[in-house]
Amino acid sequence: MSQLPAFDPQQVPVFQVDAHLAAVPTQHLTPDALQARFTNPPVWQPELVRERKFMDRAPAQAAVLLGLVMRDEPTVLLTQRPSHMSTHAGQIAFAGGKCDEGDANMAATALREAQEEVGLDARHVQVLGTLPEYVTGSAFYVTPVVALISPAMTLQLNTHEVSCAFEVPLAYLMNPANHRWHRYEFEGVTREWLSMPYQDGEQLRFVWGATAGMLRNFYRFLQA
Repeated sequence: MSQLPAFDPQQVPVFQVDAHLAAVPTQHLTPDALQARFTNPPVWQPELVRERKFMDRAPAQAAVLLGLVMRDEPTVLLTQRPSHMSTHAGQIAFAGGKCDEGDANMAATALREAQEEVGLDARHVQVLGTLPEYVTGSAFYVTPVVALISPAMTLQLNTHEVSCAFEVPLAYLMNPANHRWHRYEFEGVTREWLSMPYQDGEQLRFVWGATAGMLRNFYRFLQA
């Protein structure tokens, strides 16, 4: 199968909501607590590491910036991809992309891509560490780079790569009561994924797929 048929993920039924799992305590979401967690990481296992393949293409290494804006209530910086993109068009994503030969490491890739996509200056970013690699169904081997972002940052969007940027409260995303499981069947194959829909004023931000999967692994890392 070269690709999945076009479908609206928001219309795929929810079969489970994880309200039975505990939220990450707010005191664990402060800059000091987050730094301490990466300095002395716990023994833990990521919950989601690989999606079922849905596209025939050469594998590619990539990195994304799981950026935590250190406001009074910390938020996660997210973007929405334009509808013309060749992969994951219109989806909500972290700033990021494929590694270049000149990138020193995954953090360098994530910072470069964040600057190119949303104009985020690296001087406002403090990298904490990385989460385990996440393999998308489109054959991207993605390393999430977790970083603190100063609220003094300013953004300038590259509209060819990003249609908008916004923030979602970190506490909301680290509360499994907001994690919903969906199930979709096509050509005899069952696929399951998470969504974390967030009502941002009049706009519903439908966080799902790989982005939600990496956030779920971040939850497991913080809750371990």
